[in-house]
Amino acid sequence: MCGIIGFNWEDKTLLNKILKKIEHRGPDDSGKFIDKNISLGHRRLSILDLSKKGKQPMSNENGTIWIVFNGEIYNFQELRQELKQKNHEFKSNTDTEVLIHLYEEQGVECLKKLNGMFAFCIYDTRKKILFLARDRSGIKPIYYWNDKNKFMFCSEIKGILENKTIKPEINLESISSFFTFRANITEETCFKNIKKLMPGHYLIYSLKHKKIFKIEKYWNINFKEENIKNPTKKLKKLLFDSIQRRLMSDVPYGAYLSGGIDSGTIVSIMNNFCKNPIKTFSVGFENEYDEVNEAKFLSKTFQTNHHELLIKEDSVKYLPEIIYQSDEPMADPTSIPIYLLSKYAKKYCTVILTGEGSDEIFSGYPQYKFMKLHKYFMRPIPKSLRKITPYMIKQTPKLLLNKGFKFASELGEKGIERFSNFTITNDYSKQYLNIVSIFNEQEKKELFKKNYNQNLYKQYAKNFKNSRLINSCSVFDFKGNMVDDLLMKVDKNTMAFSIEGRVPFLDYRIIELASKLPENLKLKYFTKDKFILRESIKKIIPEQTRKRQKKHFFVPIHSWFKNELLQLKQDLLAKKYIEKQGIFDYDYISKINKNYKPSPLFYSRQLWALLTFQIWYKQYIENERFKNLSII
Repeated sequence: MCGIIGFNWEDKTLLNKILKKIEHRGPDDSGKFIDKNISLGHRRLSILDLSKKGKQPMSNENGTIWIVFNGEIYNFQELRQELKQKNHEFKSNTDTEVLIHLYEEQGVECLKKLNGMFAFCIYDTRKKILFLARDRSGIKPIYYWNDKNKFMFCSEIKGILENKTIKPEINLESISSFFTFRANITEETCFKNIKKLMPGHYLIYSLKHKKIFKIEKYWNINFKEENIKNPTKKLKKLLFDSIQRRLMSDVPYGAYLSGGIDSGTIVSIMNNFCKNPIKTFSVGFENEYDEVNEAKFLSKTFQTNHHELLIKEDSVKYLPEIIYQSDEPMADPTSIPIYLLSKYAKKYCTVILTGEGSDEIFSGYPQYKFMKLHKYFMRPIPKSLRKITPYMIKQTPKLLLNKGFKFASELGEKGIERFSNFTITNDYSKQYLNIVSIFNEQEKKELFKKNYNQNLYKQYAKNFKNSRLINSCSVFDFKGNMVDDLLMKVDKNTMAFSIEGRVPFLDYRIIELASKLPENLKLKYFTKDKFILRESIKKIIPEQTRKRQKKHFFVPIHSWFKNELLQLKQDLLAKKYIEKQGIFDYDYISKINKNYKPSPLFYSRQLWALLTFQIWYKQYIENERFKNLSII
C-alpha cells in the first residue's frame, strides 16, 4: 500500500512537499521521476519484495512506460507467468512490474484481468498520455484536479492542496450529499474543482493537448438473476480462494475481529492457511463489552493470538485529527475506534483483513427488511389508513412500542415522523432515503440558507425497481455509502498508521456471483439476512456466531455532547459563527437544541454531522488545526 502523486509540469519542490504530506501512506521509501512536463512521486509501504527492486516510480526496460501504483494485485503471479510466456522479462517480484508489462500487452484492456485493489497512474511516453485507473469497488482512492491546462492527481486531497495556487473552497452540491448520507457519495469532492476517479473507471489525460481525453467505466455491478447450480458451494470455494490470495505478504498480517459473522468467517478461513496463530484485534468502549466478548469467544474458538483494546470516552479528543486524515467530512462516529485500533495494531501487523462489503452484496442491513415488509404488507393498505400511523404509535404503550416499532421509538418523536413518511409513500427512493438519511430533503431545506441540490429523491429514483427492490437497495449502497463511508473509513484510518487494509468479500468474483443470485437467497423471507453466506459457512464458524444478527457498534455520542464535546458544540454551532459562515440557517440548529431531549438519538446523528462538518471546515477552509481547543 502506498501513496501516489503526479502532475503535468516540472516542480521538484512541490513534489517533495506533497511526498512529505502523504508520508504516512508509505514511510518505508519514496521515489521521484521528473521528465519534460511531467512529475511523478511515490511513497512506499513495503509489502511484497521488500528489496530496492520494488522502488517506484518504476519503468519498463527502455523507460518508455512509467508507473506509480497503490494497492495489491492478488492474481499477479498467474499474470506474470502468462507474460513470461510472451517473452516479457522481470527484474523484481512485484505486482507493480506485472502491471507495466500487462499494459504493454493490452493497453487499457489490462484492467479487466486484474483481481485486486488499486489506484495507479501509467505515464506512456510514446503516446504522451497519463492513464489513471481505480479498482472495481473503489477500495483505493484517487483524486484529481484539472484547471485549464494543468492536471494533478494524488491518493489524498491534502496532497493536492499543497499546490498553493488551489484555493480550498467548499462545493455546496457535494456538501448536500454529505448531510444526506453522512459521507459525500458524488463524483465531485467537497472541494470545488477537485474530483474523485469513481470506482471501476479509468481516465486518459493527453499531455500533448493538455486536457482530459476520456473518462470511461470498465466495470459495473449489474444485478441480473441467473440459474446458478450449487451457488452455496461456489460461494464457499470463492471465499476460501479470496482469503487465501489476500494472505500474500512479506510482512506480518492479521485481522480485525468484531465477533460477527463477517470477521468470524474471515478468521476461520484464514486458519486453514496459517501455520502460526492468527493475530486478531478487537476494540470496544470500557463500559460496553458486548462486541468485545463476542470477539473473545471467536478468538478462543480459533485459538488466535488475540489483542483487545478498550478505549475511554475521552477518545473523542482524536476527532479533529481523524477528520483531517479523512480529507472530506465523514460523519461516521465508528471512525474513532477504527483509528485507535489501527494505531494499536500497527505494533504487531502491517496488513489487516477486514469484513467490509458483505452487508451490501448479501443484503445484511436492517433497512432491507423494512423495505421488503413495506412492499408486501404496507403497500396494499390504502394511504388514507396509513396516515394514522403516527397517531397509533403515539397511543401505543411504551413497552409494546419498543418491541414492535423499535426503529421509530428509539428515535423519539422525530423518528415517528420519519417512520410515518416511510409508511405513507409508495415511492421506493423516498422510502429508502427516509430510513437512511441523516437529513431528509425537507430538513435540508430548513438547514441550508441556499437552496442547492435539493433533488436527491429524483436523482436516485431511477435506481429503485419494484421487480428487484432489495437488489436495488444493495447496489445503491454498494456504489454509495460503502465506498465513501465504509471503505474510505478503513483506508484513511489504517493508512494514517501505515497499515494496509484488505477486504476479501470485495473480490470481484464474489460480487459478480452475488449479483446473479435471486433476492431470496440473500434476504430470505423477511428476517433471514445474508442467507447464502450463512449457509455456505455451516460447520466453519460456531452456530451462535453464524446465526447472530447484525449489531451496531456502540459509540457514546449522546454522552459526548453532554460532556467532552459540549464546549466545542457551543463554539462551532454558536449563532454568531453560523451567521458569519453563511451556510446554515441558525433557526434549524436552534430547533435541534430545543427538541433534542424528546428525540436524542435522532438529533444526536444530525448534531454529529454538523459538528463533523464544522471541524472539517475549520481545518480545511479556515486553515485552523484545533491545537488551542480544550479537548486536545
